[in-house]
This record gives sequence, C-alpha cells and structure tokens, in this order.
Amino acid sequence: MSRPQQITVLGATGSIGLSTLDVIARHPDRYQVFGLSGYSRIAELLALCVLHRPRVAVVPDERAARQLQAGLRAAGLSTEVLVGEEGLCQISSSSEVDAVMAAIVGAAGLRPTLAAVSAGKKILLANKEALVMTGALFMQAVRRSGSVLLPIDSEHNAIFQCLPQDFARGLAPVGVRRILLTASGGPFRETPLAELENVTPDQACAHPNWSMGRKISVDSASMMNKGLEMIEACWLFDARPDQVEVVIHPQSVIHSLVDYIDGSVLAQLGNPDMRTPISNALAWPERIDSGVAPLDLFAVARLDFQRPDEQRFPCLRLAREAAMAGNSAPAMLNAANEVAVAAFLEGRIRYPQIACVIEDVLNTEPVTAVDELEAVFAADARARVLAEQWLSRNG
Repeated sequence: MSRPQQITVLGATGSIGLSTLDVIARHPDRYQVFGLSGYSRIAELLALCVLHRPRVAVVPDERAARQLQAGLRAAGLSTEVLVGEEGLCQISSSSEVDAVMAAIVGAAGLRPTLAAVSAGKKILLANKEALVMTGALFMQAVRRSGSVLLPIDSEHNAIFQCLPQDFARGLAPVGVRRILLTASGGPFRETPLAELENVTPDQACAHPNWSMGRKISVDSASMMNKGLEMIEACWLFDARPDQVEVVIHPQSVIHSLVDYIDGSVLAQLGNPDMRTPISNALAWPERIDSGVAPLDLFAVARLDFQRPDEQRFPCLRLAREAAMAGNSAPAMLNAANEVAVAAFLEGRIRYPQIACVIEDVLNTEPVTAVDELEAVFAADARARVLAEQWLSRNG
C-alpha cells in the first residue's frame, strides 16, 4: 500500500483550512498533515496541532512561536515551529510535501503559494489573490514546474468539473462559448440603495449561505469577491473577461455553469459546503466522501437567477475594468480593496466608500507592465499608499 499523501495547509485556522482538515481526518489512510500555519489564532492552531500532529507549524512572529512552543511541550508534541514568510515557504516547498492547500487570505499568501508552485507541488488554490495579482507570472511558473493547479473556490471548482477531463487551456478548442459564474448576491441583494450608507460591519459579514471570514464576507457583500473570481477564471481557463458572465443565484446550489457552442449548458450542483470542492481537488481525478449531505432537490424546490446591478455592486464593474486593463491593474485593485475593507471593518469609512477608495486608486495610478514579481509587489505597495491617502482625506 502506498504511503499517505503529505499535506500542508496554509491558513489552517480559517474556514477553508478547517474544512480541509475535516476532509483529511475522514481519510487517514490517504492523507496525513505535514504542515499547518496560523496567524492570530494561536490557541486554535495549538488545538489543531494536538489533533492532527503535523511535523511543522508556522506562526507570524517570535512571540507567537514561544506561545505555541509552550503549548506543544505541555501536550508532549515534537512539532517544529517556524516563523514568518520564510517558514510558510518552507512548509510549502518541502520535498516531503505532496500537496499544498493555499488558503491564506489576501496578498500575504502569494509568496508561499508561488514557492509551492516552483517546487512542483499539487496546488489546491483557495487564495484567489495569487492569480489576481500575478496572473501570467503565476501560470508561467505552473507550466515551468509541472505543478498541478486545482481550484478550490466553489465556482471555479464547479467550472473545472464541467469541463472535459482532457481540458488543457483555452475555451474554443473544447467548444465552450462562455463561463457563467454564479454569485449569491450576498446580504444586500435587495436592500434599498439608500440604506447601504448605514450598513454595519456585522451586517456585511452576515452571509446568507456561507460561513466565511470577515474580510471575504465583506467582499461577498460588495461582490468584489466575484470580481476577483472573474479575473481568476480568466487565468485558470484561458478566458477573456467578456467570456465570463456573472449570474446572481441566491440559493447557492448551482455553483457555476459552462455554456457550450452546441447549446448545452453543464452545471455543477451541491449543498453550499466547501468540503465538496476540497475533497474533489484532494482526490482528483478520483472522488472521495467529503462528509457533505446529499443535495435534496425537493427541499430546494426552486432555482432563481438575475443579472447583477452594477449600481448596487460597483466593485464588480471596477474588477471587470481592471481585468480588461490587465498588467498592474488587478494587483492595484486587490490592494486597494484590502485597505478599504480593513478600514470599513475598523469603522473608519462607510460601506459604499469601499468602492470609492478602489476607484480613486485605479484612476490615479497608471497601469504598468508586471513582467517580474517585484513589479507586482511595487504596484501593490503604490496602491496601498494611495488608498491610505484617500482615507486620510475622506475617512
């Protein structure tokens, strides 16, 4: 019998990380945890170490390392503790690792994900910002290393499942007309526009269908999450922005669709539970039990669809414009959004001002070529400075 696959989970204490560990625990004969990382939830990371006994754990700084090491000693565990971005890259690229769940939110997950790609690992990509920021550079690295790239976002995983098994790159060769990317519409899909001025962070984080972290929940409410997913879909499936259409589907049962030139439309359906795409990617090209309950179509009863209103969701328009502009624009979009969402969660700006920050940055900073990684980080840094300047003037 072959040895269990060694898995590193970046962002283990987040919702994707926890779902991944749940699936892994269901199949101890197939998978073992090699490395875990956590950021601020050190007590939760310790509990995961006790449960899954990884070889290595990574925390952000020396203070967190001392806290985790003390807990590990008390539990009688020999887990090695590493610190910072260098530690993340080590557990992503180790020769002992077979697959990496890239689930660190935001730009912070970029370097360790690229380290895993360069090492030729199987990448379970939940960090959409990696592709949004580096696009062509990321895909070039995948091709050079021979890394297997599998999407974890429920929408991209659904598209992946609806494409032919021999899909390589490009929609036309496999007869695809367009990709239909579904969105729940979030908590403000029907809120009167005038009331959006008074939205609180807790209201924005109360997603009707999914349990997610606060940042990604706000992105879902504003539909910036869907805009980032549209950019990601273009890179994953070699599609143009005009070949990816966003469709609001409040039930979150159809996770996305692929429209073929012969009139066929293939859809992937399932309960809104991230363990489905996680298990699909972990076991691909096989399938394993994910722990998700079977879909009860009689309970669902109806499936609704509507076109997104870009007056209500201006972030979706900004994302499409950034995708069309290419080069440094998507990285600036992502950076400005991260600053704006953090400011909203801190109570520094109102919810509609998130889009104002992003639009100001995109209108102020010229788009530049990003033919190397440092150019991406430079664009990211410029956008963050401009966003903070907007906040200083208007926050």
